[in-house]
Amino acid sequence: MEQFVHSAWSMIPFGLMLLMIAIGPLIAEHWWEKNMNKLIVSCILGIPVAVCLVMGGMWHELEHQLFFDYVPFIILLLSLFVITGGIHFSGDLKAKPIINTGFLGLGWILASIMGTTGAAMLLIRPVITTNQQRRYTMHTILFFIALVANCGGLLTPLGDPPLFMLFLRGASFTWFLKLVPEWAFTGAILLLIYFLVDTYYYKKEDESALSADIAEATPLVVKGKINFLYLIGVVLAVAFINEGTIPLMGKADAPLWIRYLREIVLLSLTGMSLYTTKREVRYDLNKYTWTPIIEVAVLFLGIFTTMTPALAFLAAKAPELGLSHTWQFYYSTGALSAFLDNTPTAVAFHSVATGLTPEQMAAFGGEMVAGIPEVLLKAISIAAVMFGALTYIGNGPNFMVKAIAEESGIKMPSFFGYMIRFSLIVLLPIYILVQLIFL
Repeated sequence: MEQFVHSAWSMIPFGLMLLMIAIGPLIAEHWWEKNMNKLIVSCILGIPVAVCLVMGGMWHELEHQLFFDYVPFIILLLSLFVITGGIHFSGDLKAKPIINTGFLGLGWILASIMGTTGAAMLLIRPVITTNQQRRYTMHTILFFIALVANCGGLLTPLGDPPLFMLFLRGASFTWFLKLVPEWAFTGAILLLIYFLVDTYYYKKEDESALSADIAEATPLVVKGKINFLYLIGVVLAVAFINEGTIPLMGKADAPLWIRYLREIVLLSLTGMSLYTTKREVRYDLNKYTWTPIIEVAVLFLGIFTTMTPALAFLAAKAPELGLSHTWQFYYSTGALSAFLDNTPTAVAFHSVATGLTPEQMAAFGGEMVAGIPEVLLKAISIAAVMFGALTYIGNGPNFMVKAIAEESGIKMPSFFGYMIRFSLIVLLPIYILVQLIFL
């Protein structure tokens, strides 16, 4: 057992777990959509790994991975999922290019505050309603996926799950604000391109459709506004309830309520949201269900378990992998984030970076953040968040936005059509520019 957990063979269950997440929706859509089947896959791959870890002397590594990575990770996602699920935007604004661009810009900003999933689910239906009279709408959904469901969530650990995992590994809450230049550069270019594209399609619309759009316009209404207070509470809890401000939280002999103080506060805010939000807003208007968060919980249980030996192996073998340039970390993290899950990808490359020799780390120069050269942390963070938009499977909200759009009658491109018609010709050149200019 000990030989297995320290060998390359230990990475196979982790690879299979990520592979199932990537291809499951493509090859067995109806079977894979059931959370019970996802749990079965997580157990089949995770339980043998857990047994090997315990018998191989790596119980403490597994304990840390599950209790101090997985539990905080799921509780944060749960709180954001519940609180944003209690906010509802309604109304039908005029679908002019400037208004649509404003919608996407708002989502781009909100993504770092309430998470890419929260911002995407909050705004996708108002965006679709606003554009329902227009004939050309697919491009709006594509840019929505890029801006709101991915690139916008770069500035805080709340923005995207991989950033929260890097936060747990030592990056401060405010450190991510150093990514403002990359965030602003990417967002500004995408919004400008979208405005030009939407203006082009707006001029192609029938006059009757545009007249109907103006005639049927209604003001924007927000319901469940109390949840914005809970959302502020989540931001403050993550920013200030941590080892940096409360050192006792990091001590092994501290009481459980101290070590999990942040999670206790987050669960309290979640409970308050459930209690104070009207059922009409959450369940009728937002069509809220628990299925998505249960899906995340069962999948990541398998991911966090199977990646425990994989991370240890990658850290041990890091000096031999030949990753000696920032761009190599950037594009490697990005490529895997696009086709697998960006959270374990970010954690994996962080482990690789921590395993570099002192001489290799010194070659990158600059400060050390979260145990690795700051420039590498930037490269991993940016790539994990932004490259998730290159495919439908790169980030969880992508498929959710696509499904809601198709339910509303918007014809979306296929898996490869999305890449050929949008991500490879619009997003990838921008990401290359980001690397050339900033990294």
